[in-house]
Amino acid sequence: MQLLRGLFKGGTATDETIAAAYMTGILPIKKYGTQSALTDFREYTMVEPFVLSEYVGFTERKVRNLCHKYDLSFEEIKRWYDGYSFSDIGSVYSPNSVMGAVMFKKFKSYWASSENYESLKGYISMNFDGLKDAVIAMLGGERIRVNTSRFQNDMTSFRSRDDILTLLIHLGYLAYDEAARKVFVPNLEVAEAFQDAVEGDGWEEIKRALSESENLLDATLDGDCAAVETALEEIHDSNFSVLKYNDENSLSCAITLAYYTARRDYEIVRELPAGKGFVDLVFLPRRNTDKPAMLVELKYDKDADNAIRQIRENRYDGSLKNYFDDLLLVGINYDKEAKGENRKKHTCVIERICH
Repeated sequence: MQLLRGLFKGGTATDETIAAAYMTGILPIKKYGTQSALTDFREYTMVEPFVLSEYVGFTERKVRNLCHKYDLSFEEIKRWYDGYSFSDIGSVYSPNSVMGAVMFKKFKSYWASSENYESLKGYISMNFDGLKDAVIAMLGGERIRVNTSRFQNDMTSFRSRDDILTLLIHLGYLAYDEAARKVFVPNLEVAEAFQDAVEGDGWEEIKRALSESENLLDATLDGDCAAVETALEEIHDSNFSVLKYNDENSLSCAITLAYYTARRDYEIVRELPAGKGFVDLVFLPRRNTDKPAMLVELKYDKDADNAIRQIRENRYDGSLKNYFDDLLLVGINYDKEAKGENRKKHTCVIERICH
């Protein structure tokens, strides 16, 4: 602030020492009690980039051209590095990450380091106003509402969950949907950073859930309903609050989190329009896998057979015509009224369709 005051407010009316200045940095200028030094200063940020939005990163057109020129899978580039977007130009990608994939012909994280993980872990462990639950929900595919206006634009003056979430937007750990005023984990590269960040103390439940997710996927693909039910109940029994289901939406978030590692082989879509309604969860296999597509219908205080029946009656499988050679229909029900040994009871029915 004092630097800006000296640049823009010092000298006489005829002082022309500085005609214009362009300053860059990760965070916006720190807010103080008065903004009088900023009357001639225009600020562009990850929350409000304005006319500079197309210069924040590579546009999707640029990325498509690079993929074509260097024979790279645009689908993989999008899965690893997409997620940031602005209303006027659409998706933007991290230039460093995209060029890393171009140069080394390998899709991985090119910007995160152990130092980044430690700083991210420090921020999310503060747990202001249920921040930990918000992180868990975002790992499960949820978008979290945020107020970015009260952030003081520094890395020490935190007063609320919104302050931390806003900081993570500016640092690139979260993407921001300006229209909905919500934040979310943008892509696989950042999701891996969050996964590493929750490996430490205080995150034992989520760590256990993520480590169990591979076994859960294997059991589902094998059609082992009993193993799926047991795995879901063990994850729910971890007792972190996002898994204290209140409705089908929170159940959907929890199930998405339970199948977390499936993202390596699947694109997971929630509430996909299909037939006469919406499928709760659709697992679309990626090009590099031979796994079947899956339709997952969730029920709350009903039964898993009813979920499978709903898939068939609403012709949900019609949205996956290209996957009819091998398709799994999965119905999962959670009975919140169960007591005693049946407390936190999940039931599962799996059917395989082959043509």
